[in-house]
Amino acid sequence: MKRHTRYVVPVAFLAYLLMAGSLLGQSSAAKPSASSIEIKPMDSGELPIPPAFRAAIYENLIVEIKKTGKFEQVYRSGDKDAANLPNLVTLRMVAQSFKKGSQKKREVTTVSGSTSISLKVQISDRAGKMLVDQDVVGKVRFFGENLRATYDFSKKVAKIVQTAF
Repeated sequence: MKRHTRYVVPVAFLAYLLMAGSLLGQSSAAKPSASSIEIKPMDSGELPIPPAFRAAIYENLIVEIKKTGKFEQVYRSGDKDAANLPNLVTLRMVAQSFKKGSQKKREVTTVSGSTSISLKVQISDRAGKMLVDQDVVGKVRFFGENLRATYDFSKKVAKIVQTAF
């Protein structure tokens, strides 16, 4: 009788590992894949976002998406090479809020002067199916210039891309 009970725990543990491994395999298979991404400029709508912020968001995002290594090509909006790619996804951003802080206030007091920008990030495939739809906030709270919020935003979007694809 003792011989059988000493095998129960190792066999149960092995069964658990096999079940967990099969579940992990299923979740990774559900991730969408794409060989290329096209990044559209931010739609600022009615918000008075300075051109420097719009340009910095766009450029930082391109750099950070390339760093993820998830896509063979990262295209800018309107690139003719991306027009006929079958496995292309498109990233769009819509501004939701913007608060331009003060670098001087941040350096003097750590409780005021923060800069933040909130955007809705949407990634869709060629057929228009929404793959990612998230609100992302970029902030600079303590030290650094105001445009550092665009870098923070881009890093967060790159993390989303890293986990979604």
